[in-house]
Amino acid sequence: MNILILGSGGREHSLAWAIKQNPKCDRLIVAPGNAGIAEIAACADIDILNGDAVATFAEENAVDFVVIGPEAPLAAGVADRLRAAGLLVFGPSQAAAQLEASKSFTKAICDAANAPTAAYAHFTHAEDARDYIRTQGAPIVVKADGLAAGKGVIVAMTEDAALAAIDDMFDGSFGDAGAEVVVEEFMQGEEASFFVLCNGTTALPIGTAQDHKRVGEGDTGPNTGGMGAYSPAPVMTTEVIAKTMDEIVRPTLRTMVSRGTPFQGVLFVGLMIKEGQPRLVEYNVRFGDPECQCLMMRLGGQVLDLLLACAHDQLDTAQVNWADDHALTVVMAANGYPGSYEKGSQINGLSSLPADSHQMVFHAGTSLIDGAICATGGRVLAATGRGDTLSAAHARAYAQADQVDWPQGFFRRDIGWRALPKP
Repeated sequence: MNILILGSGGREHSLAWAIKQNPKCDRLIVAPGNAGIAEIAACADIDILNGDAVATFAEENAVDFVVIGPEAPLAAGVADRLRAAGLLVFGPSQAAAQLEASKSFTKAICDAANAPTAAYAHFTHAEDARDYIRTQGAPIVVKADGLAAGKGVIVAMTEDAALAAIDDMFDGSFGDAGAEVVVEEFMQGEEASFFVLCNGTTALPIGTAQDHKRVGEGDTGPNTGGMGAYSPAPVMTTEVIAKTMDEIVRPTLRTMVSRGTPFQGVLFVGLMIKEGQPRLVEYNVRFGDPECQCLMMRLGGQVLDLLLACAHDQLDTAQVNWADDHALTVVMAANGYPGSYEKGSQINGLSSLPADSHQMVFHAGTSLIDGAICATGGRVLAATGRGDTLSAAHARAYAQADQVDWPQGFFRRDIGWRALPKP
């Protein structure tokens, strides 16, 4: 098969790495890709938000299957355009992608499905939101309604912080994403990420993980797109998974079908778990980044078969073959992230690192400039390890991160702290 992956981040590098291991993959193209992806696949410089351009490229290159990595092309309706061209696609329609593109849409779906989630209110005017916050008090959560690259969520521990978040969002700090806001109850518990392949009302769980959203050690500082992750998540017990499927995922899928917006793709179920009871934090309509790096490391080449089963509406006959293993990924980010940071610094030492089924450095924000690998994003690399235990995976991931020669970057030293054995 000729396979096209859309995207340029660590998620897409890990997807490409896993898919390439499957013998069904003959030719692999990633658009636009990055410096690391270019080492294992052909990269194409096309506008992945332009469905016509992607469809034309796919036709010209005899592409058999398109995997859409990030949320932006999904929200732009690229999957719809490709399906209209007769292509086999992994990823939801524009209408179904509203589960991520609009927080208020998701809340309405949860209301209709009776899915447990945080109490909330939706606002289009700043003063109404401020009045609500003054009534509710803090801690409280303020979310930009639209897509904000993983940064449009403010967990405000004080009323002043919440009011400032409202001002920032309505003043344009998150662009059009903050033109409307959702203000939510602050939920206590332990967060986890749960990934389910879905087509209509058929659902197949394919893994759990736990992400570290805060930039600083001890889970402190501002939210980021994710500073590291590990899989599986111990808090996602068999009982919690069953409750999540019965009370959240399946009711959501039935509601989406009943509304004429059936979901096909991977549903990223962000959860808050307290005393064994899961509640929905948010839905994403693509693999999480950096959770995807852990999942791909554990799943390997079978990922392509699973994605094809989803696209062909054959999930009811698909099966996930899990090893009893663990994976952990450490994100290396540019100094200053998630605030302002410099681009263009050179990264050395990558060529000497091992690259196999137990350890990989996935590229997220890199480009090849004058023959050198340079940092061109905020989150730049994801050093990923796999092992029989989480401790072994942790050791492999950090051994790689420590060997990267990049003074202009930083990473957290405590990824996995909740699940690692206490010293």
